[in-house]
Parts: sequence; C-alpha cells; structure tokens
Amino acid sequence: MPRTLSRAASAVLLTLAVLNVPTVHADEVAPVTVTVNARAALASVPETGIGTNHAIWDTNLGTDETADLLKDAGMKLLRYPGGSYSDIYHWADHTAPGGYVAPGTDFDTFMRGVRRTGAQPMVTANYGTGTAEEAAAWVRHANVTKGYGVKYWEIGNENYGNGRYGSAWEADNHADKSPAEYARHVVAYSDAMKAVDPTIKIGAVLTTPANWPDGIVADGDSGTWNEVVLAAAGSKIDFVILHWYPGAFDRTAHIPDMIQLTRQQIARYAGPGSERIGIAMTEFNTGSSSNGTTTQPGALAAADAYSTLLAQGVFTVDWWNVHNGIGSVTQVEGHTDYGDFGLLSSGACTSDGSVCEPAVNTPFAPYYALQMVSRFARPGDRFIRAATDQAKVSAHAARRPNGDLAVLLINTSSDTSYPVTIGYSGFSPASGAPTVLTHTNGATSIAGSATGSATGQTLPPLSLTTIILRPASAQAGLPGTPGQPTASDVTDRAATISWPTASAGARPIVKYEVHRQNGAVSEQIGETAGTSFTASNLRPGTRYTINVIARDSGGGVSSPSSPLTFTTGTPASSSCSVRLTKQSDWGSGYVGAVDITNHGAPINGWTLNFGWPRTWQRLDSGWSAVWTQSGQDVKVVNDSGNGSLATGASTTIGFVGNYSGPNVLPATFTLNGTVCTTR
Repeated sequence: MPRTLSRAASAVLLTLAVLNVPTVHADEVAPVTVTVNARAALASVPETGIGTNHAIWDTNLGTDETADLLKDAGMKLLRYPGGSYSDIYHWADHTAPGGYVAPGTDFDTFMRGVRRTGAQPMVTANYGTGTAEEAAAWVRHANVTKGYGVKYWEIGNENYGNGRYGSAWEADNHADKSPAEYARHVVAYSDAMKAVDPTIKIGAVLTTPANWPDGIVADGDSGTWNEVVLAAAGSKIDFVILHWYPGAFDRTAHIPDMIQLTRQQIARYAGPGSERIGIAMTEFNTGSSSNGTTTQPGALAAADAYSTLLAQGVFTVDWWNVHNGIGSVTQVEGHTDYGDFGLLSSGACTSDGSVCEPAVNTPFAPYYALQMVSRFARPGDRFIRAATDQAKVSAHAARRPNGDLAVLLINTSSDTSYPVTIGYSGFSPASGAPTVLTHTNGATSIAGSATGSATGQTLPPLSLTTIILRPASAQAGLPGTPGQPTASDVTDRAATISWPTASAGARPIVKYEVHRQNGAVSEQIGETAGTSFTASNLRPGTRYTINVIARDSGGGVSSPSSPLTFTTGTPASSSCSVRLTKQSDWGSGYVGAVDITNHGAPINGWTLNFGWPRTWQRLDSGWSAVWTQSGQDVKVVNDSGNGSLATGASTTIGFVGNYSGPNVLPATFTLNGTVCTTR
C-alpha cells in the first residue's frame, strides 16, 4: 500500500498516549486464566510464514548486515521490488520511470541477500506498465539462466487502486481499468510465465474483506473486483494476494472471518479445483504513523496478527517494510516513535533536521515481535487453540513435531503486570521451570530464562512472553494422525464427516473421536470404529470446526487431524423461506433486501427474527416494516400493509446495515418462531 518512503495515514486511528501512572503489580490483580487445548488443531506453520518486503529505493537492501539481521529475525520470505513500485519497475534495465531506484538494488543483488538470509523470494511482476512477455523473460532469467528457483510470482500490486473505484495511486497504462481487464492479463501472464517454468506459482490481487474497495461494484462491471477476477482467472492462479493495514491495534478478531470470506469467494467463483488456491498476505503493517509503528504497541499487535493469520492457514505474512523512512515523530509509551513503517531504522531525519532516527539498521520494536513469533512457531509446528479470560491478554499456542509445546502470551496493558494461570487439555507438561522468552517495552533484545512454572507465569506490562514446554513423559508407539477430514451431505441439522485412516502405532486403533472446537475448548460430538461419522443435532446456519483423533487399544491417542470447517444450512423445506440480497455496498455498509415467502397456512401478522453474526455489525435503518435491534438480535414486525400473507404469497422489506469488519451476512431467519429456508 505505501507508495513512497512513508505511507499515508490510515482512515482509522487509535490514539496512544504516554501513561504517567504507576505500574500495577501482579500481586494486586486477579490472575488471568489461560486455556491451551492440544486437541484443537489449527493450521501448520508454513515454511514461508514470516516475511517482509524489500524496496528498490532502499539503499540498504543489498547489504550483508541487512540480510543477517533478517536471518536472525527468522525471515522466511522476502518480497521484491516494493509495493506500488512493482507496477513501474522494469527488471531488465533496473529502471522505474517516475520513481527513485537506489544503487545496489537490482534483482541479482536482491537474490544474493535472499540466499544469505535463508529465505524464499516472492517477485511482483509489473502489470501496470509492463507486459506478459517482460514477466516471462524475468522468469527465464531467474529460473533458467540463473537457477534461482523463484517459486512465487505476483501479477501486479493493488491494481484495484488504478482509479476504477475513484482513488488512483497504482500505475496502470491500460485504457480499460476494469477487473475483467486485469483478469484477462493475469491469464496471459500465467500462460507466458508457466510456459518458461511450469513449476512456478502465480498470484492474483484481491481486495481484502471489509477493506476498501471490497464489496463495491463499479459501473459496467458484472460484480465486485474479487468476483470478476476469480471467475475469469481462477483456473490460472495458485494463490491470491491480500493486503491489510488495519489502522488500529484491536482488529485481530477480524482475521478468522476475513480469511473465511476469502476462502468462500475462491470456492464460489474460481471453479473446479479451487481448493488448491492459497492465500498470501503480502503486505501487512499495524496501522498509521500516529499509532506507534516503531514502539511496543505496534510490536504487540504485529505478533498477535502474524500468529492469528498463520493459524488460519495464510501461507505468508509480509511486513511492510524492511526500511521505510521517518514519519510523524511522537512519544508513545515512554519512547520516541518515528512513525516509520520499517522493521529496521533507515537513519533518516525529519525535514528540518530536528529529529533523527537511530543508526541505520537499528531494529525497531516490531522486529523483535517477528523474531519472537519465529521462535514461538517454527516451520512444521502446528497451531492449536488457546484463549484467555482477560481482554488485555491474548494467547497463542503451537505444538512441535517432537511433542514440545510453545505458548505465546501478549500483555497489551500499559501499567499492569498480570499473573496468569495456564491450564492444558491433551497435554501434560513436565515439572520444573520451563524456558521463557520475554520482550518488554523498550528492550533491545529478547531475554531468555528458566522461570516460573508450566502453569504459572507473570506478564510484565506491554510484553511478549513465550513459554516452551516439554511433555511430562514421552509416549512411543502412538497412532498416526488421521488425514484431512472432509464434509458431505451437509444439511441444517447434520453433516457426514470422513477422513483417511490413520496409521497404527504399537497397538491397533480401536476408534476415532470427532471433536468440535468451541473457542479453546473441544467438545466430543461422536466416535466410530470406521472412518466416517454423521454428526447430528447441529444448529442451522452455524460454522463448525472439527478435528479427528485416533485412539488405540491401550488408550493412547494421536495428534489431532488438520481442522475441517463447514457451515450448516437451513431446512430444505419449511413453511417459510427468506432470501437476503445486497442491492449495493460501499465498503462500510450496504442496502439489503429481504424477500419473505409464506409456504404454509395463511398468516395474519408476522415477526421476523435474525441475529448479526458479529458485534461490529448493526442496523442503520429499515423500511416496509418496523425494525428494532437489541444487542446483536434484530426483530422485524410487519407494517399495516403487508401483515397478511396467503399461502405462496411474498413480501419484500429492506434495510441499511453498517459494518466495521468482515461482513458475514445473517444466515438463519425465523418467521413467527419457525426456522425458514434461506435461499
């Protein structure tokens, strides 16, 4: 998203002030309860998970010192040539007309740094002012001539920012700025580039759910940017590209729905085989320069977001940027914040020279956050569910292949040290003090110690704490992990769950247990000796996440399977049906139309009830009925003109709904207490 050495401030700001209040110590506050559930598996940690962006205007891009610092931080993917510069950059002559290209930033220099860091590269091919032939020649140079083996190739950067929806920052020389034109070229680029190297992976740019211009349909388009691009180019791509600058430090709760909605769009529009398409977050930063981008609040938000995105199956999250440049200088939590979106200092000064950053390559606080995440969740580990009962403290957990377990705890309170009590399900920690890694406000390194216990720690204010635990006893000969479950015959009340058989350990497998994730708690919903189970008594219109566990004749249990997520429907037949459609959408609200049809006996007076799925959704106004909202529940009562519905009769009502996060639409409606079929 950033266009130059600093990014324009986000529209949503979170003001942080230095708090001149004494620290509240742990013995003065109630302990925080942390729950860690080793039976509730999430995504595996990918090889490319933790990444960052390099930019061709960065004079320090190619230095050994920069590469070594990125290696020490655990960087596994480096993206090039840098945001919107990608759409003006011509790799063969290393030029970017209209932009600044620093010396020592050419592609081969970048690749030397990638190899020194021990990362994988991701290259953004020029869509805005380039051609498919130019991109194919780049693939040939990289993978045929040089043998670099560059696997990931994006087609353009934020190309929806070409003026199609009003704002224009992204270079685009095509006369047609539509998503259909972009998709047509994605197909051409993919064909040309894969003709050179069929092993590469091609990525297409999407809008991020609930972030502009997501949801908007421009004049002349057949749908939103995502709908059109996926429908036309879905068969030619291997991953999709999201960018996210949330503008505030409390948006991590948006991530599961953000990723789920993206997956739903891929499945709906990209055609057969779309399950192969991955999701990459190739630009991420915590917000705007006034939020504290180089100080501890930004670091805490970074660790929380990276862990959540990766646990949801995103295969890379890439920080914007390695070096970026000084912005608005403020004081945040007792430290100077330079308003810099970089991980490392560029050594820049304000225009009047009154304030200068630390020496070049001095790490900022988010650098240590990503370093902490890389030590907490290593490639091949498996994220598992963790939760707390304190809003100021968040928790993440990951299980190592060797049986060890790591817990990351984030205390966002400015002045309170929280004692935490940690409980485990499906894991018994060894006795004694565990290994503890800590980063605190203003610290210039991650400290390591053996302190506290597996069940009790104290979290300093504004801190990151990772606890690394060994199991109480190693268990040999356990069953292998069941394969990826799938769901079929999903109705409003039931679903059939199937999975590949697990390999037996020292004893035969006697049954499989099916567990539903309910927050950080697992609820067993059934068991079977076979590899298929029909779950019943489910709730209509509800999202379920399931893991399967194998149990042997001696009571030994396997690791949980990869998660399966599915959503139940509504009754196939009912005395009523409801159809909700969006008439228009502007990225923070929409006009909805609700068609109600009576399939039963004549009705004289009706009440429609539904609930907003998320707290960030609300009713703005409604018409053709009396609309009220209480909490997340919406009640709609007929008006004088449409209260009578004969058998087969319909009526249409409308509303304006507002949202400030991913807009998951209501799925279940009741009419006079009866669950309707949602069409």
